[in-house]
Amino acid sequence: MKIMLVNPPRFEGLPVIREERCEITERYSVLEPYSLLQLAAILRDRGHNIALLDANGFDYDYAHVEKKLADVMPDVLIFRFTPTTFDHDTSICAIVRELNPKIKTIGLCWTLNKVPKDVMDSVPELDYYATGDYETVVPSIIEKISDVSGIGGLVWRSGKDVIINTPTRGMIANLDELPIPAYDLLDSLDPYFINTPTDEVFTIMYTSRGCPYGCIYCTVAGTVWKPRSAESVMKELRYLKKKYNVKLVSFFDETFTIDKQRIMDICRAMVEEKLDIKWYCNTRANLLDEELIIAMRDAGCRGMSIGVESGSQKILDMASKRITVEEARNVIRLAKKHGLKVLCSFIFGLPGETWDTVDETIQFVKNALPTGVQFNVAVPYPGTELHRWAIEKGLLKETGWRHLYQHESVVGTEDMSPEDLNKARYMAYKALYTYPIWYLENIKHVLKNPEDFNMAVKYSIKIINNFVLHRMEHSH
Repeated sequence: MKIMLVNPPRFEGLPVIREERCEITERYSVLEPYSLLQLAAILRDRGHNIALLDANGFDYDYAHVEKKLADVMPDVLIFRFTPTTFDHDTSICAIVRELNPKIKTIGLCWTLNKVPKDVMDSVPELDYYATGDYETVVPSIIEKISDVSGIGGLVWRSGKDVIINTPTRGMIANLDELPIPAYDLLDSLDPYFINTPTDEVFTIMYTSRGCPYGCIYCTVAGTVWKPRSAESVMKELRYLKKKYNVKLVSFFDETFTIDKQRIMDICRAMVEEKLDIKWYCNTRANLLDEELIIAMRDAGCRGMSIGVESGSQKILDMASKRITVEEARNVIRLAKKHGLKVLCSFIFGLPGETWDTVDETIQFVKNALPTGVQFNVAVPYPGTELHRWAIEKGLLKETGWRHLYQHESVVGTEDMSPEDLNKARYMAYKALYTYPIWYLENIKHVLKNPEDFNMAVKYSIKIINNFVLHRMEHSH
């Protein structure tokens, strides 16, 4: 069967991340469509004729996409979409239907898998919505396209009816069985970078999926954690180094360090094989200790992103975060002690938020001085505990999921309006970006790690741009 996978164009000029754990617009990063590349490899291994177009990565518009679709004329189109860019992304279905009504369309989006009927009703040209693990659900659709009634994790049409198959999630058991993503289907890796452009060849990569923690705002909360073995991870890293001379990797796992021994094994192998790859990861404050941080640094880790979310213990507890403020402060200290950058993300607007807890968060940042920060507002994604809480309290400003965006509040708390939360976000950035000691700390880091100089300059420019944008957004 002839199958084409498409990562849709950028949204209003902004790059879009369309991966399970991160389905948002992102001004400062362009990431490979990893899930589509992996799915392409799976389907190719099963004998299908595969084409892939990353319109987002290479900044192609829909006219270019339409031309490529006409050239390939596939039997099946597979694409990803996000809540914020929903209408933009799913418009590809109408293009396909106009081009050839016989082409079947399969959409992928993790964030909206709790409202599948809404999705299908919104896009009459969408034939299938895979709500489960794409690695198992999509190949099953292709193989059983004449009768998909028994495929779990799939929503489809029978005449005018929308059918939601049970179980609602088809799950993959062993990630080691998956092939290396079909990187060769990309023209090059040149367009891709994270946070700031560099000359280093970059990619993202998953070493595990899922997260067993129950944070109330997270769409991945409470999912089964499925790791790859250290050897499986190394196999892909060796391939990336040999084939593309990749120099920089972002491990895109929800929580990279859940199993300390697994990470120690990966780090040991990276050191022994002298891969010379720098890397970053995402993790939690309670899943790092000094031994692990040192091992990660020695294996090429240059920094980590940690979801701290609040400097108030009350807020952390109400959000079921299962970390303490002291754990967060300590891990920032340890990471910086051993020369690692640490980016901390925070959320304003979780249950219990007040101006006092906002101030606690700002003071925490000024005292702990992480290398970088990201301040977001709480987003009540469908199916999350936060969404249920906001509905129960009557706090949702907008009920439609198209309005969900982590930089613009749609839900207040009992003490703060959405407008207050937007203001709090701006205040937090201002407090840090006008705090001289934070700049001095980062200068000290660059002096100890001269290889970070170019990135530090670009990051500083980004900070200035970011602050100006925030001022413009809230000047009214």
